Amino acid sequence: MTEDFDVRLVEDVKTYTPDPQYRKNAWMGDYQKAYNEFLADPDAFWEKIAKELDWISPWDKVKEWNYPYARWFTNAKLNITANCLDRHVNNHRRNKVALIWRGEEGRERIFTYQKLLSQVARFANALRKIGVKKGDCVCIYMPLVPEQAIAMLACARIGAIHSVVFGGFGAAALNMRIQDAEAKVVITADITIRRGKAIQLKAIVDEAVINAPTVEHVVVLRRRDPLVDLHEREMDFYEMMEGMSDDCPPEVMDAEDPFFILYTSGSTGKPKGIVHTCGGYMVGTYYTCKYVFDLKDNDIYWCSADPGWITGHSYIVYGPLAVGATVFISELTPDYPDAGSFWSMIAEQKITIFYTAPTAIRMFMKMGESWPDKYNLSSLRIIGSVGEPLNPEAFEWYYRVIGRQKCPILDTWWQTETGMLMITTVLGEPMRPGFVGKAIPGVVADVVDKDGNSVKPGTGGLLVIKSPWPSMLRTVYHDDERYRKYWETIKGMYTAGDLAVKGKDGYIMILGRADDIIIVAGHNIGTAEVESALVSHHAVAEAAVIGKPDPMKGNSIKAFVILRVGNEPGDNLKQDLLHHVRTTLGAIAVPHEIDFVDKLPKTRSGKIMRRVLKAQEMGIDPGDISTLEE
Repeated sequence: MTEDFDVRLVEDVKTYTPDPQYRKNAWMGDYQKAYNEFLADPDAFWEKIAKELDWISPWDKVKEWNYPYARWFTNAKLNITANCLDRHVNNHRRNKVALIWRGEEGRERIFTYQKLLSQVARFANALRKIGVKKGDCVCIYMPLVPEQAIAMLACARIGAIHSVVFGGFGAAALNMRIQDAEAKVVITADITIRRGKAIQLKAIVDEAVINAPTVEHVVVLRRRDPLVDLHEREMDFYEMMEGMSDDCPPEVMDAEDPFFILYTSGSTGKPKGIVHTCGGYMVGTYYTCKYVFDLKDNDIYWCSADPGWITGHSYIVYGPLAVGATVFISELTPDYPDAGSFWSMIAEQKITIFYTAPTAIRMFMKMGESWPDKYNLSSLRIIGSVGEPLNPEAFEWYYRVIGRQKCPILDTWWQTETGMLMITTVLGEPMRPGFVGKAIPGVVADVVDKDGNSVKPGTGGLLVIKSPWPSMLRTVYHDDERYRKYWETIKGMYTAGDLAVKGKDGYIMILGRADDIIIVAGHNIGTAEVESALVSHHAVAEAAVIGKPDPMKGNSIKAFVILRVGNEPGDNLKQDLLHHVRTTLGAIAVPHEIDFVDKLPKTRSGKIMRRVLKAQEMGIDPGDISTLEE
């Protein structure tokens, strides 16, 4: 991405200035002051944050950087669950609600910090009884229910390494992850419930463990009557806990001990097992929850992700609980039992912070404003976005319709590999639709050319992180060479694999993956640019574009478009869309073809898989599609 980028897209955006009270009342306070404090002494900055948490024994050094390997809080001892649970129980939050779960037909379950600690301790003792010890891997393949978080925390309590696999993967994908992580135990449920239908999970596990020689036990949460039969090496989740003590001293963990493995889909090839460690990950997720999300004691916080993804690890389980928040979770989808599902829960629960995905926001846009308008959303004070770039049209709708033009939007950029959010527009700073924002204090981000040189404002390039941070991945499990590529693509920098544009005042616009670029007649066209232009048309709900070989131009652009309700496909609309893109981006970015479709191939985290569209178009093998939403 070079000077071919249209600078007007960077400069001609409306700026929203939030109420000054947000900055005044926020934990972080003044962004620039905090960032300058970090730059003046990065280790002192992180040490100050780390000292807000409980450690069994302190560190010798905040950071050891032996490029490309980092060690954080060297030789310190801790257990993250002591910070997520015991620390609050032993102080003033014993009876505070830690977790609220909402299922179908209004079913609700509530866990105080004391109750959650007791359940975690009992399940941790049960795992120890069946032979799970420090360093063993436990695979967790469950629906979004409290037991999923209990299982994660119980593993962390005894020093077992968990590998959480999203409960929508098929048997082959699950088997690969079980085998690669060498899981000793698999924890699952009989069913997950999606849009009123029971989806069998245990049957998938039954198939996935056939060729998984390391698996010794399968633990099953039985949710439906009559109870599913259990066979050899299988045991019931709650029967395991019978007679178990609710006292389980936390395992002493070194700051650099492996904490969990989480597999990413990647753009091609075998999924990568990203390894995070105990100390730095705890500090990074705690810091961003408290100082970026500004979590306060009276907040009710809802992240609509799933713990099967990094967003759920960091911003449903570990980060919010380390801060001592009240976390709301739900098994319901945005469109079930109707399109008011999410808004009714926000109104009923008085949610104050809501964190969701651009894909969901665009789905809400498609459903229309009448649904959120039915509900009182005045409890919201912060709304966030995660997972992919939030296009300006979605930003404007989210800010106006859901935030009621008062809630700051925390549009966030980060990855499984980073562990914590890295770039956003922190509370109190001006918001620019289309721009994710600037690096948070603690992070040094930049947009550079292929040689690592910083680009000028208004210019595109590769997004990089220029120095280590506590919650960074430590390796790729069984494949350290893939880890080194993150730091060696451009020497001395972490290359995120995303294209970005540097705007004025250091604001960054994320365009998408580096391989999501189409070269048309020698011009670099970002797929996100064309998609954003299409979605800005009143008839379009979602769009994806790919490049197709063209004998004259090198590539032509093909678009796949989902229309909003009330619009019908046709030649007239197609011509209108082509004209709209031409006037928005210029002639070079106009698609050569447009197909109207009902759905797009997406990962279960909501990212559009353009390579699948391209493979289908070209009649070639799409490669690994295990992460696709069915």
